[in-house]
Amino acid sequence: MSGLLRVGIIGCGGIANGKHLPALSKNKHVEIVAFCDIEEERAAAAQQQYGSEGSRIYTDYKELLLDGSIDIVHVLTPNDSHSFITIDSLEAGKHVMCEKPMAKTAQEGRAMLAAAKRTGKKLSIGYNNRFRPDSQHLKKVCEKGALGDIYYAKAHAIRRRAVPTWGVFLDEEKQGGGPLIDIGTHALDLTLWMMDNYKPVSVTGSVFHKLGSKENAANAWGPWDPAKFTVEDSAVGFIKMENGATISLEASWALNSLDIDEAKCTLCGTEGGADMKGGLRFNGEEEGRLYVKEVDLKAGGVAFYDGASAKDIDVECAAWIDAVRFDREPIVKPEQALVVTEILEAIYTSARTGETVYFGR
Repeated sequence: MSGLLRVGIIGCGGIANGKHLPALSKNKHVEIVAFCDIEEERAAAAQQQYGSEGSRIYTDYKELLLDGSIDIVHVLTPNDSHSFITIDSLEAGKHVMCEKPMAKTAQEGRAMLAAAKRTGKKLSIGYNNRFRPDSQHLKKVCEKGALGDIYYAKAHAIRRRAVPTWGVFLDEEKQGGGPLIDIGTHALDLTLWMMDNYKPVSVTGSVFHKLGSKENAANAWGPWDPAKFTVEDSAVGFIKMENGATISLEASWALNSLDIDEAKCTLCGTEGGADMKGGLRFNGEEEGRLYVKEVDLKAGGVAFYDGASAKDIDVECAAWIDAVRFDREPIVKPEQALVVTEILEAIYTSARTGETVYFGR
């Protein structure tokens, strides 16, 4: 495509202002021409800071979609509205970047994927942790087969006390869950991507509501309101894949643990292992001796990004915009994001029923 791509923003809250708008504003191939939020003042504030000349504000996303000049829409709303806004945007002829997770439910995710296929428009999901330097390097190593057959992995998303107390994070109806669907989704996406394995056969999970009822709790963003804490404070899942590989997923906003890791993974293969704890490390054996190798990630970049910034959100944005410009498949494919959502839903279902969830039955 030639000329500037015209972008519309639906949802002008924290994730828009903290991630998408700063990244888009640095990209020389786009102009941000429309801002929509149910709170008009938030749309107006975002427009004032990031809007191009002649940009418009809306409180109804359907009115924004009537603008045929808009090429791309970023859907940055609570999880319960990802699906229908994305589908409407695709049907209106827009390419869509939807923030993670893909959807609140697997059924909604499948409908989004079907709409993308039906319309021929591009759909990607905001898993920006794939674009960190450590993630990019580890992915290249995995693609070369240096770890061999990766048959066991851990997906880490553990916070000791960092419960988000703003917005709708604590609202199960709006979000579909707590740390599992919020930060566990990043760790699971990373792990599946590194393994290049998207065929789960069974999931067993537990979710815990143990610390959310505490009054005046210690927390990174101040005490939470126990009356509003309607989601889990921690969760774990045990995922078995079709080829026998197994993934252990752990997620928490509040847990009495000093083993803190977020959006990281541990991989165990037949030829070696890797983890992201305290930096990117590889382990294995060579000439009858065990080794541990730490990777210096202070220099270097990624092949598909020609900008000066190495921030993951900027690299993610550049890769997404280039996918539209050059008609490439997005790096984060909706089919992959759907499997993440299916597994997360299965963990919640298993926790609720006390039974293992089997796929394909």
